[in-house]
Amino acid sequence: MPPPLRDIYDSFAETYEANRGLFDMSEILAPFFAGLGVPKGRLLDLGCGAGEPFPRFFLDRGWEVYGVDFSKKMLHLAAQYAPEMHTICADMLEVAFDPAHFDALTCIYSLFHVPRARHPELFAKFHRWLRPGGKALFTYAAKEYTGEDEFEGFREFMGQNLFYSHTSPAKLRAAIERAGLRVESIALREIGGESFLWVTAERPRA
Repeated sequence: MPPPLRDIYDSFAETYEANRGLFDMSEILAPFFAGLGVPKGRLLDLGCGAGEPFPRFFLDRGWEVYGVDFSKKMLHLAAQYAPEMHTICADMLEVAFDPAHFDALTCIYSLFHVPRARHPELFAKFHRWLRPGGKALFTYAAKEYTGEDEFEGFREFMGQNLFYSHTSPAKLRAAIERAGLRVESIALREIGGESFLWVTAERPRA
């Protein structure tokens, strides 16, 4: 069996500098931020890693940012790259926040490491934690990455076998909507030679 995911991400922290520029998300960051319509607010980043690029982008614009990650070594990097961020060392499935506490929520390259049976649970938390009108942005694995419409297993990434889990895009949309969120977009994007779905959803105002 591969080592625990937490240990793998601890090891990624050791080579982080060499791979910082691998994934350019500037074309996603700016439109998402503009679509929030909130000059300053509060962001929750689940699986925040080293605090780049999403937490750093929001911090630079005067936002208050909370970052959750279960890798202590990645959070040590976050203290360097995003020292203003409030960091919480925890599993995203176990952390808790007050209702309607955040104006935006991001979960980039992390949710697909959670077993798909628990994705609806996370979507319900997204709805609860976002204020009405708040938006979530997250990445989701798909057939273009795993080769299957639905997948749960291991794939190689940067020399390590990582656990991935996803359902089909249609079932994903249904799960998001059942959680009370309104899907704004589900778009396949290739970044750094990898193709994932980028999903934007909003907690309706009424």
